[in-house]
Amino acid sequence: MASNNPYKHLLKSVEINGKSYDYYDIAALGPKYARLPYSIRVLLESCVRNCDNFQVREQDVTNVLDWEQKQHDEAGVEIAFKPARVILQDLTGVPAVVDLAAMRHAVHLLGGDPDRINPTCPADLVIDHSVQVDHARDPDALNKNQELEFIRNKERFQFLKWGAKAFDNMTIVPPGSGIVHQVNLEYLARVVFSDKQLLFPDSLVGTDSHTTMLNGLGVVAWGVGGIEAEAVMLGQAISMLLPQVVGFKLTGELSQLATSTDLVLTITKQLRSLGVVGKFVEFFGPGARQLSIADRATVANMCPEFGATVAFFPIDETSLQYLVQTNRSAEKIALIEKYLRLTKQFRNYDDELEDPVFSQVVELDLSTVVTSVSGPKRPQDRVSVVDMKQDFESCLTNKVGFKGYGLTPAQLSASGSFSFSDGREYTLGHGSVVIAAITSCTNTSNPSVMLGAGLLAKKAVEAGLRVAPYIKTSLSPGSGVVTYYLRESGVTPYLEQLGFNIVGYGCMTCIGNSGPIDDNIANTIEKNELVCCGILSGNRNFEGRIHPHTRANYLASPLLVIAYALAGTVRIDLATQPLGTRPDGSKVFLADIWPTRKEIQEVERRHVIPRMFKEVYAKIEDGSPSWQALQVASGKLYQWDEQSTYIKRPPFFDGMTKELPPPRPIANARCLLLLGDSVTTDHVSPAGSIARASPAARHLASRGLTPREFNSYGSRRGNDAVMVRGTFANIRLVNKLSDAPGPQTRHLPSGDKMDIFDAAERYAAEGVPLIAIAGKDYGSGSSRDWAAKGPMLLGIRCVIAESFERIHRSNLVGMGVVPLQFLPGQSAASLGLTGEEVYTVEIPEAPRTLELVTVKVSGGAVPSFQVTARFDTEVDLTYYRHGGILNYMIRKMIQE
Repeated sequence: MASNNPYKHLLKSVEINGKSYDYYDIAALGPKYARLPYSIRVLLESCVRNCDNFQVREQDVTNVLDWEQKQHDEAGVEIAFKPARVILQDLTGVPAVVDLAAMRHAVHLLGGDPDRINPTCPADLVIDHSVQVDHARDPDALNKNQELEFIRNKERFQFLKWGAKAFDNMTIVPPGSGIVHQVNLEYLARVVFSDKQLLFPDSLVGTDSHTTMLNGLGVVAWGVGGIEAEAVMLGQAISMLLPQVVGFKLTGELSQLATSTDLVLTITKQLRSLGVVGKFVEFFGPGARQLSIADRATVANMCPEFGATVAFFPIDETSLQYLVQTNRSAEKIALIEKYLRLTKQFRNYDDELEDPVFSQVVELDLSTVVTSVSGPKRPQDRVSVVDMKQDFESCLTNKVGFKGYGLTPAQLSASGSFSFSDGREYTLGHGSVVIAAITSCTNTSNPSVMLGAGLLAKKAVEAGLRVAPYIKTSLSPGSGVVTYYLRESGVTPYLEQLGFNIVGYGCMTCIGNSGPIDDNIANTIEKNELVCCGILSGNRNFEGRIHPHTRANYLASPLLVIAYALAGTVRIDLATQPLGTRPDGSKVFLADIWPTRKEIQEVERRHVIPRMFKEVYAKIEDGSPSWQALQVASGKLYQWDEQSTYIKRPPFFDGMTKELPPPRPIANARCLLLLGDSVTTDHVSPAGSIARASPAARHLASRGLTPREFNSYGSRRGNDAVMVRGTFANIRLVNKLSDAPGPQTRHLPSGDKMDIFDAAERYAAEGVPLIAIAGKDYGSGSSRDWAAKGPMLLGIRCVIAESFERIHRSNLVGMGVVPLQFLPGQSAASLGLTGEEVYTVEIPEAPRTLELVTVKVSGGAVPSFQVTARFDTEVDLTYYRHGGILNYMIRKMIQE
């Protein structure tokens, strides 16, 4: 609360549970308030509470209150938003804490007080992305995988434990506790803060795009890059454009056979087709009341897949019931309800008089939702299960693309046999399932689909069905609560009999930590060029993400993960073809073992109870004995180890001065990469295993490490020397300057073909600046800060694309990389750009927001063309002038 707040007259007091609290009565702002979407009311409250006419101005409050008119402003209306807290996971959290430690080091060298670099709002970091499925189908898989996790990540874990001690206002949730978003939903979410007796809504940004999951509980939250999150942690407001809000009206009820996963895949396709990038989506209508909080959270979790900023469900009675179920105190729940009713932020979905004004409204009748999967390469490509067989077979022969593999008729019959460890021989063909994983916060947070999977497994086992032993099956719950209710409901033994043993508590297969598959299987797939499949209950299935040998990957409910694992192939019509036979020879169809929603809800009512949440979360911050035994150094300044291959002081602040640096021209630059549409952060940011022939592998080998010790890029995100060498290292990357997919390019003008990092290093030695050119939706996918840091360290000064994903554009600016956008109707192809030209970008010394910039071209089809500099706000320009957001923060701290 700002001391000079011009809205102090809105400050009121209320007594709750015998205590007096203050709150800003934003409902008193007049009739305009009652027409605002509920998500916008949260933004308005933050602006009112934090208004100091410095970071947050009175004009921000006015603009938000006038949302109904301002949302249509073609140039966009900039506002400042200060979230109440920040959440991080360890893949993005480690580099964030590394940056904070490096900022302290830089401030110290510049003569400032390093203690000033400290989170000023609560920051929770959940270690959940480090565990991988090395062991599966093993009763002791959990312990074995966790043991390997600690061996591989001991140094990282020590660093994070140091950070928890060295930085104020930071909580670390140890490994083995669960997935960040499920822990956030079940435990960390405040819903309403009562800070120093001041009440205000919980809101947050997180260094993971699926932070939106908390929208299901009525908390405004979205994903940002690590650099933006660091700024918020240090007290900065987020500069954002006032969003349009799409009202999504839900009517009807889900059928007895449909799941929340089917619902979210349907919504994802519908909203991706509509186009909601940069917009809020807010759900309303009587159908919303039919959904549990877990169902709403499943929908909200997939928000990045349909492209919106948030997918918001305002708080209602169902939300309060969930808080009771998850063991929040009666006093806390009473405080939440009282405050939200006083400020008219509490919702009755059945009362149309409470419906706000929306930018536009779309509708979905829940009864029309059918059993679905999504794939084989994108989460928005929904396929009804009844169409799955035909759709996959069409994909085999379609031209190479999001729905095609370009196989010839002669290749369709390809197959290969291999011997497995059980001594038997098996055959693989196109569509064979080799990975089946119940994984990811999207679904493991939802008792209905998890218990549904357990009930399906029980019926399958009782019918005599089994999963082929070579299929890598796994179950990675999002919290210990899942294990608790699966065990209490009696379905765990049946899941285990089908190979779905618990393998870890964390984001595993969905993030690419699927671990190795049997060498004989991998060799058979490679030798016969098979399009084999992974089936997972996740939210991402981009090429190369799940496993290098699963060219097709489908998102599905946990129930369907088991069903396709039983079938062993996706080339099956589950409506008409049997999954297998009973011991008596009779056929077993999916319909015979599929549990109804009524069955599932009855089991959930009996077994998902507050006691479970209380027992699991009472000890969550203690961690395992391995965590407790970790020895960490003390002190506010981190003692960097020059020999470390995990934690390294980044070069972002080398040579930094207190004064603003002069502008650097981009003259006579070369194109390092010429890319197409939908290049995701998975293509750019290093992730997954480190290939043995890669520049990163050569670097680690030069430091004396063996391939067994390379670990993953995710585990080495705190070491820039490894990460820059892994930037653009995705084997599926299509760079038009190379003649084959993969992390290579051509050095110009020599024409030498080489790894992207090696080419960048050669250009740097020659003093040549670099650019990248891309198509539509550049940077879509997870909010990964290394997707901006890596290109910057490669020497890429600007990216020219047809369009940018929201978070990634912001991250590029935050690292001093200029996002330039082709004018409407123009592209590299339309301008005849081959990537072999020499480019000079004429950025003015004092650029303005969304200014047109000229790019001069030497040796091309056109002498020049214009682009829009995507500095969307004045804050973007400030960061650009300083060379990035972190440099700006350091100078600001020193000046203060």
